[in-house]
Amino acid sequence: MSKTVKGIIFSRLIVLLAAILVPISIFLIFSFVDFNLWYSNDPNLNFWIIKILSPIVFSISWLYFIILFANRFANTMDSFDEKVSVVPSRLKFFYGINAVYILFIFVFPLITPVIAVLSFASFAWHLTTFRKESWEDDSKTSFLTKFVMVLASSVPIFCTVSIIPEYLILPLFLLDKIWLPLIENYLFKISYALFTALAIGSLIILFSNAGISEYEQLYDDSPKQKSYWNVKALELFLFGFFLFLDLYKYPIIDLFYAAGLIIIIFISFVNLIRGKSKYGNFKSYFVGYLIAAIFIGSNVILSSEEISIFLRIWSLLISAILYIFVLIYTFLTIED
Repeated sequence: MSKTVKGIIFSRLIVLLAAILVPISIFLIFSFVDFNLWYSNDPNLNFWIIKILSPIVFSISWLYFIILFANRFANTMDSFDEKVSVVPSRLKFFYGINAVYILFIFVFPLITPVIAVLSFASFAWHLTTFRKESWEDDSKTSFLTKFVMVLASSVPIFCTVSIIPEYLILPLFLLDKIWLPLIENYLFKISYALFTALAIGSLIILFSNAGISEYEQLYDDSPKQKSYWNVKALELFLFGFFLFLDLYKYPIIDLFYAAGLIIIIFISFVNLIRGKSKYGNFKSYFVGYLIAAIFIGSNVILSSEEISIFLRIWSLLISAILYIFVLIYTFLTIED
């Protein structure tokens, strides 16, 4: 079932934002990254191919691809929550932030040329076959259609070849200039603050009438879902409070983070034990809690900076890979 916010279908809104933001991000990448043609030093040729032609081609490709599969993208968003069964509902935003970073830095640049070729070929196919009213099983693609498809595909292929091998190091550039600075200065702090605030909220629900195990099940079953607006408001306040303490380096924040780790370990076991005893089809969120506990525990327990950084980064990567894998699998297998 599609989630709505004040009458707006959330999944459709995401698709619309993607259709706007993805082309913009492509233009920004080609504007700020200093690509150069490997076969020419002519500055005019470099400008028209790198700064004009390539971003236009790749932007149009993504826009066409998103519009073509708009319903599939929206349906993927709608069913995504059901697929990520090891991630607690209250920590999905925590994991989602990491997945967005990984998608943008490592996945998005590498698949863009492939999307461009497929989009241009698909557009050429639709352009040359739109008059055909029906397709027989033994029908063959005409020579004209094949020729136009190859001709159209040559445009994104030319743009891709023009910036290879420099384009292949784009993920490294984004990693060094965007991801690592954001991780060290903001992402870690945001994740710690969010994680701790959600842990405290979970503890409150644990001692409420429902209990955390029941809450997780009710959250996934929308007709029975409770609002818990007061807990959500408290979590939002605590998130801002913890983030403020961390950004301004108040020492007391370490005590809150340590408390958050203890709380999340406690409620993960309670959730597992009580949930299994009350639900025949209970979903275990232990793995999701475990990854989050490793992430924050590496900061508040370990004294070795090298090991701490290693565990934090890899816990982020594992959670992001989990999200991305399930997202791609859902997109490929879902019915329109």
